[in-house]
Amino acid sequence: MNASKQNLSTDPRAIACEAAKTRAGGAKFLAQRLGVSRQLVHAWKIIPAKHVLRVERETGISCHILRPDVFGPAPVNKEAAE
Repeated sequence: MNASKQNLSTDPRAIACEAAKTRAGGAKFLAQRLGVSRQLVHAWKIIPAKHVLRVERETGISCHILRPDVFGPAPVNKEAAE
């Protein structure tokens, strides 16, 4: 999924990025948790792959939701499927 091929307002990665910022209490608080600048986090439209696992730990949002293009779709729970 290329960001240039899909409008960021409908790109699931961009939606997940905004959800992560919101869940953390805003870009400022997510930045503090990650040890990066607020400006850096505020500028993210899609979370850079190198920060995804940390964002997952800090927000509880799965890496598979944050960046399915990097981590693939969420694994299917076999028990739930039966």
